[in-house]
Amino acid sequence: MSNVGHFMYFAFGSNLLKERLQLKNPSAVFHCLGRLKDYCLTFGFTEEQFDNRWHGGVATIEESEGTDVWGVIWKMSKDNLDSLDKQEAVDVGMYSPLEVMVETDRGAILCRTYRMNKFRASPPSPQYKEVRTTTLLIQGLRGKT
Repeated sequence: MSNVGHFMYFAFGSNLLKERLQLKNPSAVFHCLGRLKDYCLTFGFTEEQFDNRWHGGVATIEESEGTDVWGVIWKMSKDNLDSLDKQEAVDVGMYSPLEVMVETDRGAILCRTYRMNKFRASPPSPQYKEVRTTTLLIQGLRGKT
């Protein structure tokens, strides 16, 4: 399968939910489950964040040797790259994109993901945590949330 015109996106937060991701990124297709090694999942805000539709911290990743973050790898058209960046608030400086190697049953895959800028820890709202946990369970990651 050629990746010309496509990229792989590693989601670990609310974009685990296909219906949410596909609202603005209709090309997103489930590829496989993945594990990002030597990172941890954490929740919070940026220092400048004022609008918070989730009413609590949102997911980000931080480097952390010996820990893993489980998520979903989506195959997406490069035509949706700008809309994904906008959904991740790259344009207002909330998140920055980065490339990471994600471990899968099919081998390591180079993926685009996002990390929060100027992170300040804050617990997630029950709604946000439920979306993430429920979606991981649906995708078959029981016990890895």
